[in-house]
Amino acid sequence: MSAKPTLDALRLEIDAIDDKIHDLIMARTEVVKQVREAKRGEPVKIRPARECSILYRLMGRHKGPFPKRELARIWRELIVATLSFEGPFSIAVLMPDAAGPDEPRHDRRSGHWNMARDQYGSFTPMSGFSSARRLIDAVRTLKATVGVLSLPELGEHKPWWPHLASKRPDTPRVITRLPFIGSPEDRGPNVQALVICPVTPEPTGRDRTYLVVETTDQISLERLSSALKKAKMEPRFTAVWRDPDTPSRSLYLAEVDGFISDEDSKIIRLSENLEGVATSIMSIGSYGLPFTPEELETQ
Repeated sequence: MSAKPTLDALRLEIDAIDDKIHDLIMARTEVVKQVREAKRGEPVKIRPARECSILYRLMGRHKGPFPKRELARIWRELIVATLSFEGPFSIAVLMPDAAGPDEPRHDRRSGHWNMARDQYGSFTPMSGFSSARRLIDAVRTLKATVGVLSLPELGEHKPWWPHLASKRPDTPRVITRLPFIGSPEDRGPNVQALVICPVTPEPTGRDRTYLVVETTDQISLERLSSALKKAKMEPRFTAVWRDPDTPSRSLYLAEVDGFISDEDSKIIRLSENLEGVATSIMSIGSYGLPFTPEELETQ
């Protein structure tokens, strides 16, 4: 019978595997350098759909007892490290109780702060903003690469999402929903957020889209949901905001299943179903669906 390997022999085997992993990381970085050249001239290098696709593929092929959440965290660190290698990368987090309108605040008690850190790396520069408008302006002007904001809620007095209802090319768009790979128990089960960045949304194959419908006549959320369903779009959330400076203007937010671009024929059908009351319908971004707890279970 062959003797069992000694502890020292097993450690030497682990060291050899670690060297191979390290070699592959360095080789991957050389390829990223070529990607950086291909992206030269693009002000924002992040590609959210590509990042989602990488993790969807890896989690789908993973086998064995190594936990999927930790594996995904390793790849998130790897992806963000190469993002910062391609160019400046920083995060703005909405923290309404910050001391001043632009004063950075580093508060580990903030659920959004911790989720942003989980998603975008241990060493990425982060700043807190007390104002959603100032945060969105910081992202629009590239003073921050991405911004993290609270998930929209029904009945908000001053929601942030109307600031994205613009066709200007530098307007940030929704790109990610957090937490993407789950959260540790101390993060809280119901803390969620959206990430914005001024990049063109791309499909991942498992998406949701946020649409903003502008009207001059008020309609009910029930009518909006019915029109969406008739246009073959399944609504997951709807909300309305009345412009206090222009009482005749109303904006409606709809989160729907699937990837919907401004050129999608479903937008035309939605406008027809609303019978002319919509003066504008636009996508303000989309996100790849986060992993479910079942998808992150170790096999």
